[in-house]
Amino acid sequence: MEVFKHFKEFKMDVLKEVGNIGAGNAATALSRLLNKPVDMAVPKVQLLPFEDISEKVGGAEQVVIAIFLRVEGDAPGNLFFILSPEVAKSLLKRLVGIHPGADGLFNEMECSALSEIGNILAGSYLSSLADFTNLSMSPTVPALAMDMAGAILSYGLLQFGQMGDDALLIDTTFIEGDQEVEGQFFLIPDPDSFAKIFQSLGVPVDHD
Repeated sequence: MEVFKHFKEFKMDVLKEVGNIGAGNAATALSRLLNKPVDMAVPKVQLLPFEDISEKVGGAEQVVIAIFLRVEGDAPGNLFFILSPEVAKSLLKRLVGIHPGADGLFNEMECSALSEIGNILAGSYLSSLADFTNLSMSPTVPALAMDMAGAILSYGLLQFGQMGDDALLIDTTFIEGDQEVEGQFFLIPDPDSFAKIFQSLGVPVDHD
């Protein structure tokens, strides 16, 4: 069921506000962790079909880094923070002060730092959504993979057993001075979870 087509445009404003508050919380948490100012742009938020995710990150064969985890609680689902290897290096360099090697590989410390950034983002966006909906949602420990986008999404399907038809995309941009580093954050609620989320916001769901 393509749940989102049943909702009026103003309901997107709620999701944009969730993204906005989540980004603010994430920037504050990262600033504390890194002991330096971290700014995040007002995120672009949209709903899209699951099968369009690969295209959004450059195509199914595009090599990406993904931090992914399971969302547990009242509205379970899956969550992916996806960025290109180049952007991951820039993120590590600008935010964390780590300079990855030129071989394109990431060592354990670099992977750990990326996972922690993904974890903070996940916690911030989920707590923002939970506050709006009064639903309980918490992230599991994140995993990190570098592979083709299609392979990562397929692995997610195998790992988690099911994947909803639709995804909430939050374009996430970190700002340092005049430099911007962008990643994409996908929340993919399980088949019944989008209905729970919108019903909790007072939006009737058309099951026809």
